[in-house]
Amino acid sequence: MATETQTAATNATSNLKITKRPWNARGHADHSWLYTFHTFSFASYHDRAHQSFGPLRVINEDRVERGTGFGEHSHAEFLIYSYIVRGELEHKDSMGNLENLQRGEVQFTSAGTGIRHSEYNRNKKEDVHFLQIWAKPNVSGLKPSYVTRKFTDEMKTNKLVKIVDSVDRHSGKDAESEPIPANADVTTSASILHPGKSVTHELVAEGERNVYLHVVMSERTQPKTGGSKIKVGGVELGEGDGAYVRGAKGPGKIEIESVGANEAEFLLFDMGQ
Repeated sequence: MATETQTAATNATSNLKITKRPWNARGHADHSWLYTFHTFSFASYHDRAHQSFGPLRVINEDRVERGTGFGEHSHAEFLIYSYIVRGELEHKDSMGNLENLQRGEVQFTSAGTGIRHSEYNRNKKEDVHFLQIWAKPNVSGLKPSYVTRKFTDEMKTNKLVKIVDSVDRHSGKDAESEPIPANADVTTSASILHPGKSVTHELVAEGERNVYLHVVMSERTQPKTGGSKIKVGGVELGEGDGAYVRGAKGPGKIEIESVGANEAEFLLFDMGQ
């Protein structure tokens, strides 16, 4: 069962309500070739309490067996991004893109009016582990687009690095160090936080914000002892755990601390209501 904790934010003007989403409370499927967890309702997993959050519609933590993958299928009107944790993932689409993605790379597709793509693990020796994320755009009928950027471990170590940001807040620069622009009020940041270290997230816009945190898993199940852990507002999250953070108001800050035995890799989503 999810646990809910009321705690004060670091900006004294608001209270955060943090609802933990335990790793093993997520939807789960083992298709032999695909081992996956679903934060929100997806495929055969339906949970009215976990349909979406702000613009976020999907956070799937996928492991695809070597030599297998998702065959060609269609998408429209979604922003779809893959965050590669381990291994290699081949992306091929109807826009003519063909790319083999590796750790640290974020592949972002704005499906817009419609695309077809496939995602395949061509590596014969290693499974691929990645997060598949979907967000709802705030503009319909967009022309499909595609971009890949690499955010190295060095860039993320003991820092919180923006990997995707709203076009309304984006610098407009097309540089490798810049976040990927998205037509949605969502800023996605990534971090690899060493034990005992902390990072501070400054809310990206004024007014009420939704924040979601997700801790990346190192293995197929959460370690019974040790492992990666972070703490936000007094709530501790282990590998695979997530947290809904409500009641945040910008300008303001949220502090995340690494409290586990191992470094913690996590994503933070800062979103409009």
